[in-house]
Amino acid sequence: MIRRALDFLYDLAGWLAALFMIAILVIIVAQIGARLLAIKFPGGTDYAGYCMAAASFLALAHTFRRGGHIRVELVLQRLREPARRRVELAVLALGSALAWYFAWYAIRGVRFSWMLGDVSQGQDATPLWIPQSAMAVGVVLLAVALTDHLVRVLRGADPRLGDGPAAEA
Repeated sequence: MIRRALDFLYDLAGWLAALFMIAILVIIVAQIGARLLAIKFPGGTDYAGYCMAAASFLALAHTFRRGGHIRVELVLQRLREPARRRVELAVLALGSALAWYFAWYAIRGVRFSWMLGDVSQGQDATPLWIPQSAMAVGVVLLAVALTDHLVRVLRGADPRLGDGPAAEA
């Protein structure tokens, strides 16, 4: 049940990232149309930037679970099984720790922006906690995904992710 809930969260974040990518397209097309019609579109570039940040961070956990992040196999290929497993676990533990550290600071940044009433310096004057929240959610989900995978590998699962032949074994 927990496995399905986590996979649902990762997939939901992936779908939200895709929606933010579509929003970028809509904003850019609207900017082009507004420019052609000599209509002002204040803050369009800022909104596209917020959508890009949201898409990038929300896609992290989904991409990780699908095996889409860059994985350096050059060193791992040369190691025999006991050493390879220890290196995989060490890297997953380090990645999880770094992701949780980043998540803590991202949440802290959202909190400070909220408390200070910080707004963007662009024409849109958007409260910064709004775009920062998407970043914080994305990093928290990545930290959860890394920790989830670390626990699975500790319990004996294959450390490789994705749709490749090693992941199917």
